[in-house]
Amino acid sequence: MTASNIQPEGSHSTIEIVPVTSADMDRFIRVPFRVHADDPHFVPPLILERREAFSPKINPFFQHADTQFWLARRDGVDVGRISAQIDHLAPSVKNEGAGHFGMIAADNDPAIFDALFATAENWLRARGCRKVLGPFNLSINEETGLLVDGFDTKPMLLMGHDHAYVGTQIERLGYAKAKDVLAYLMDITQPLPDNVRRLVERPLKDELRVRPMNMKHYHDDIVTMTSIFNDAWSGNWGFVPFTDAEIDHMAKSLKPILDPKLVAFAELNGEAVGFGVALPNINAAIGDFNGKLLPFNWAKLLWRLKVRGISSGRVPLMGVKRSISGFGARLVPFLIIEAMRQQGLRKGMREIELSWILEDNLPMRQIIETLGGRAYKTYRIYEKSLA
Repeated sequence: MTASNIQPEGSHSTIEIVPVTSADMDRFIRVPFRVHADDPHFVPPLILERREAFSPKINPFFQHADTQFWLARRDGVDVGRISAQIDHLAPSVKNEGAGHFGMIAADNDPAIFDALFATAENWLRARGCRKVLGPFNLSINEETGLLVDGFDTKPMLLMGHDHAYVGTQIERLGYAKAKDVLAYLMDITQPLPDNVRRLVERPLKDELRVRPMNMKHYHDDIVTMTSIFNDAWSGNWGFVPFTDAEIDHMAKSLKPILDPKLVAFAELNGEAVGFGVALPNINAAIGDFNGKLLPFNWAKLLWRLKVRGISSGRVPLMGVKRSISGFGARLVPFLIIEAMRQQGLRKGMREIELSWILEDNLPMRQIIETLGGRAYKTYRIYEKSLA
């Protein structure tokens, strides 16, 4: 695939759209660093982690997806980026002929957005796609949606952050809302409402218990977790199940930052029926690293994680088996969240983000709001016909 040149009307400066090779990947990763250079709420991701996320040799997402990355350059400067991908496991691909876009970041210039999206859409159209959805960075199980509300706070671990103008530019190109997903923030230092406190403090029946992760059986617990997740989320919009390779990859990538006491499994008659994972908000520890972990920032990160501690966390994974019904279906999520809340307090945390939550997942939203959580960020998934 070759580069293309686009000269905006009335401009003497040509925008060049360049397909990204492995040699260009660090430039691709660094585009948001420049675009958000004056944004106090942007947290530069770790370049090493992003290299692995975008590597077909490491990230098993590429085993079931066709993907292309592009850079936009003008006057020798990288001024934007975008990706296009066809995830062959996504229901929108199989049922609607949809392709996805992602990784969008660019200067606030309509010509740059025009060139980037035209390139991504043409790539998808040439592969038979009739519709485009996004952004997904890269999968719906990774960073999902474009930030459209909540620009005044920093993003938590593995959550996106965008300028307000990006949504305006995307909508100008004919994209419309397909679905919103929400991030909830919960002040875990606040006492539980009396009705919830009575619910979670009542003595549990012998057949129901909540336990932390067992690191001696770490991989087995990861498999159990993803099995519950795949079952619990199977009816949700856009759901894509984790593959065996992605489960193995998750087990390896989570282990360095996972605290077993911040993982809660609910078991009924000895069978795991629900789980939740709270992770320390690494973004609170790496904001001054400028994306670099080596040679010395790894020691700072370790000290900040293990000694100083981090006052915030995020729950990126949670689920309850669909077969659980009645009072148990109502009780189990409260027990899981309360177990993570108590352990978070012991670790010195003050707030936890629960994200992301589909806007129409009313049962989960009601549970979180009953616990005092508030929706403080909104991420939007856009769609557009390619006909």
